Amino acid sequence: MWNTWPPVRDVILRACSDAVEVYTTSNMRKGWRDKAVLFITCSTFSFLLSFLLLLYLLYTLDYKLAVAGSIAGSCWVLVTAALCLSRLVRCLWLLFLMSCGMKQGRNLLITAGTSLVVLRNFRNTLDNLAGLVRSLVCSLQAKRLFLNISPLDNYIKMLKWVGSIIKTGFSYFSSNLLELEFNLDVTGSVESDKLREKLFQTERALNETAESARAVMDTVFSVGQRLFPAFSFIILAGFTALHLQKYRKNTKYENTFITSRFVQFDEQQKAEGKSQVLPLTTEEERRYIQISSPHLTAQERKAMLKFCIPVVIHVLAWVLVIGIDTLMYYFVKVIKTHLETLEPLHVPLIMNIKEETSFIGFPISEDSRSRDFSYSLALFEKECLPEPQMLLSSSLAPLALVLAALVLMGMAATRLVRMRLLVCERFFADRAEERAKHLHAKILRRRSKWREAETGPGILKSLIRKVNTGMSLMCQHVQSMKIVLPNQSHIVSHYSTR
Repeated sequence: MWNTWPPVRDVILRACSDAVEVYTTSNMRKGWRDKAVLFITCSTFSFLLSFLLLLYLLYTLDYKLAVAGSIAGSCWVLVTAALCLSRLVRCLWLLFLMSCGMKQGRNLLITAGTSLVVLRNFRNTLDNLAGLVRSLVCSLQAKRLFLNISPLDNYIKMLKWVGSIIKTGFSYFSSNLLELEFNLDVTGSVESDKLREKLFQTERALNETAESARAVMDTVFSVGQRLFPAFSFIILAGFTALHLQKYRKNTKYENTFITSRFVQFDEQQKAEGKSQVLPLTTEEERRYIQISSPHLTAQERKAMLKFCIPVVIHVLAWVLVIGIDTLMYYFVKVIKTHLETLEPLHVPLIMNIKEETSFIGFPISEDSRSRDFSYSLALFEKECLPEPQMLLSSSLAPLALVLAALVLMGMAATRLVRMRLLVCERFFADRAEERAKHLHAKILRRRSKWREAETGPGILKSLIRKVNTGMSLMCQHVQSMKIVLPNQSHIVSHYSTR
């Protein structure tokens, strides 16, 4: 088993290499094997797109299986034909897949996360606020009805009881000659029409506001959920086509990478005896990115930091909205707990009547009567207590997936930029050759400017002046020297210089 693995691995690697070669070259294939490999590769890529379209039609637009399957199958056939016939379409498809993990895909994911937070957590916060206000209105309405029943009714009973006692006293003094009549009619009413109208208007305005806000959010969420995938696909496709057009038309566009084409061109220049630029200087290594380097350059680290800054800002905004929603939930929950623990307010109402009978100022008998008309008043009605809602479970899980995707995209963004450049270079070799020549000439021009700056006219003049000064001093010193040979008394020679 272990002896057969290397050949199998070699076969797999060779098949993948052949598939890449067939996929990236022109359509003029000579053998049926190449055509079959191209068809299998293109149909596989188009099947991925058609499968995603099928899921979108079934679970987002609620299409029936037959309709969604027909549309996805038609898309599969058309995309396969387009990929097999056009190398430009194949390049666009690969660049589109890479764009999903780059800046454009990041912006779309941030938009999706923001929409999710606003339409769920922010809406839940508004619902909790509306529920709290609605519970207050409900309690006031209950209090209005309670005023007509409990306190006023007890007072009426108390007055009627007093009236019955007085009537009994009057009947005691009645006789055939003198008849005393006492009638006590007590009725009570609370003028609460204005209060009732105010409460009704408040409740109606609250319901209308809550329903309108909920309707707007539901509409936005429904439309966004249905159109966001299609809109994202169109935006990514547009940015991908724009990038490819700039790559093919503008040699300066993102031309800061030292590719294999650049290395070959530099070796060719060296073989012809012309100026070469490799190896790069330290300053150039920081400015230009080598594709073969496994380490990130300072420029790539800055690009990664710029990529992550909007993500961090939006994540902080999401945390703020979710924190406000959580605080509102616990605020309403604490209010409900305290209102539940409130004891009813006891209003003592005890009536005492003392009757005294006297004759010529002397007390004969004394009678005392007492009756309790007390009642209890609930400070907040139990049926009007607010019910807080919490939607963290339905929002945190999708946000966690979005955040994980953003983190992976931030880590792979710089590598995807390199891969995108390699894909374009693979599909358009002639354009890659022109970009390599342009970058090579650009580096040579920059180096010549550096040399001119380092050895400018002022520096040359100062160097020449120092050399002339040194030469003149040397001449003066040599002219003053005399060389005397042994056993000679005369001067042999004098040295002189220019």
